[in-house]
Amino acid sequence: MRLSHRRNKFGDFDKRVSVRSLLQLKVNCAVSLRKNNYSVKDEETMKPLFALAFSSVLVLQGCVFSPGQHLDPDQFKDGAETEDGTVQLMRITPDMLKGELSSDKGTSSKQELLSFKPEAYRIGANDLLYITVWDHPELTAPSGPQQQLDANGRLVRPDGTLFYPYIGNIEAAGKTIEQLRSDISKRLANYIDSPQVDVSLLRFGSQRIVLSGAFNTAGEVEVTTAPMTIMQAIGQAGVDTDTADLSGLMLKRDGREYMLDLDDLNRPDSWLHKVYLKDGDQLHLPYNDQKKIYVLGEVVNPQAMTFKATSLNLMDAIGTAGGIRQDTADGEAVYVIRGAENIATEKATVFQLNAESPAAFALAQHFPLQPQDVVFVGPAGITRWNRFISQLLPSASVIGTGAAFNR
Repeated sequence: MRLSHRRNKFGDFDKRVSVRSLLQLKVNCAVSLRKNNYSVKDEETMKPLFALAFSSVLVLQGCVFSPGQHLDPDQFKDGAETEDGTVQLMRITPDMLKGELSSDKGTSSKQELLSFKPEAYRIGANDLLYITVWDHPELTAPSGPQQQLDANGRLVRPDGTLFYPYIGNIEAAGKTIEQLRSDISKRLANYIDSPQVDVSLLRFGSQRIVLSGAFNTAGEVEVTTAPMTIMQAIGQAGVDTDTADLSGLMLKRDGREYMLDLDDLNRPDSWLHKVYLKDGDQLHLPYNDQKKIYVLGEVVNPQAMTFKATSLNLMDAIGTAGGIRQDTADGEAVYVIRGAENIATEKATVFQLNAESPAAFALAQHFPLQPQDVVFVGPAGITRWNRFISQLLPSASVIGTGAAFNR
């Protein structure tokens, strides 16, 4: 019997004669020998031939039947694609990493945010003011000094005005504290000789910043007379570091969105602490439950892992999974599978790292992963062979028992 074979696109062999057919042939030949009165000695002579043929089939076709997933590293060449053209294949090399790491670091956003400098606080509706007129307690504390301080406060109405004795309604909203103090002094001068007036805020209620997401105390933060930076607002609210995506901080201002990286504070060139907030700003810190990397295949501990920093590099992912299994993995078959946002118009990408030498991890340390990436470590050829044999032997035992029963 002649066994023919050819290579397919994965470097394995197509099936011409199945193992099951070969075993069935052995059974039929054994039955035929007995029917034609061949001796046991003749049958024993045939056994080495069957063993040789059986071994040949296993050697040539074992990987075809092996369970699990497999991708041939030899497919990865410059500009290579899969046959259907939907997946681009790329090798992780120093030249490729230079292109991956060169990107815009958000210089324009940095300049826009740093250009904002807070002005003096401007009074608004719902602010509670405390107006002092020296030597005139009847104006300063009309409810009496024994009352709570708030009882003698002057609330700015929703229309931006407040009432004050002698001078009546006065426009307060939009003015600085100094401007309002000057206006009240000038108007009181018609009734009081050289009035000494002071204005302070008892309660801030007109301006606020909204914090949402993975903060310990998300909600509104009042804007006060003291300018507030992003870091001061975050420090006041607190961050849930276990669930927060530190790299996804978003500032919404005047209809625009600025993507910021809270983890950038750990870097020497950080500028976030110089960014001031203003009325109407919104800060959103997302959760990291959607920021996952999947590490599968021949690693010690396959898992889906979340990360909260800017990025997780390939070395970190493999290390967190316990490393590559030295007894079963093919070091040349380390892949990163990255899907496309729109598979109809864009190509997915599979990156391949040849990690047969531990020196390859120097490249892995500089390869940043993205959310939803799949890191897959393929099995060695002998591993696929052993798995095939482990599944084949129980079936072969059943067939052998059947053959012995037919004798």
